[in-house]
Amino acid sequence: MTRLDWEELPEPVRAAVQDRCGPVVKAETATSGIMPGVAARLHTEHGSVFLKAINADNTAAFLHTREQWASRALPAAAAAPRLLWSDIVDGWHVMGFEYLEHAREADLSPGSPDLRPVLATVADLGRVLTPAPAGARSVSENIAPLQAKGKHLLAKDVLGADHSLYEAALDSFDLAAVEGDTFVHYDLSPSNLLITPSGVRVIDWSFAARSANWVEPVMLAPRLIEAGHTPAQTEDLLEAVPSWRSAPPSAVTGLVALWTLFRIYKAEYGPQDGRAFRANAAQAGRAWLAFRLGVA
Repeated sequence: MTRLDWEELPEPVRAAVQDRCGPVVKAETATSGIMPGVAARLHTEHGSVFLKAINADNTAAFLHTREQWASRALPAAAAAPRLLWSDIVDGWHVMGFEYLEHAREADLSPGSPDLRPVLATVADLGRVLTPAPAGARSVSENIAPLQAKGKHLLAKDVLGADHSLYEAALDSFDLAAVEGDTFVHYDLSPSNLLITPSGVRVIDWSFAARSANWVEPVMLAPRLIEAGHTPAQTEDLLEAVPSWRSAPPSAVTGLVALWTLFRIYKAEYGPQDGRAFRANAAQAGRAWLAFRLGVA
């Protein structure tokens, strides 16, 4: 991750931001997250805003563009911080978000008081975000890279005894099954689920897409396993989300396999500073896949 500080932004960019929010008296760079660019709380004379900025030449700039679109498309009822303004200044994409006071990352571990409100929020998003806003990207655009990386790993035959496990999961996977008309966040990691005095707020909508409504709880499930739940306990927890109850079993299993293969690929070939947490994610995904296929 190449995270920049507020002071490292070009002067014209800082000036434009302050034209929007007022003079910045203090800036605190966010310590969580893996996206490059600037992510910082700006203390101004009028209160705080959360700034995201990235050079348009950065390979990750498209994610900022996607997040901008999604944030503007979200209805007011969605449990997400408001996008206050966005601009392109001197070759930089900048976005100012509502700052969430006294927020912390969700604790998804067994027994956590955060579990019930997080699951309720996932269920509520499925209701509020159906139908998806016009122009939303198809989830197939998110899944295509997973399929490509999975195909690469299967072709190289580097999965050892697990090779047949993934082949079995993908044998009956139909991409059409994930299509639908719900706008899903798609990346519900604990760092994107913030607990605030006003309830759960979901941040970082860079991967948001139009899909079947059951995709959202499936994306959350490996995070629950990472946090210490067994696969069986995880599926029991997901019963609190109505869309999970109607999820097609073979499509869920196939999507879990693709999600896990992508984490395996990134743990092996991705940026060095992200390999460890992606390996942990892959381990959680593999455990859930084995459970679903009845393999030890």
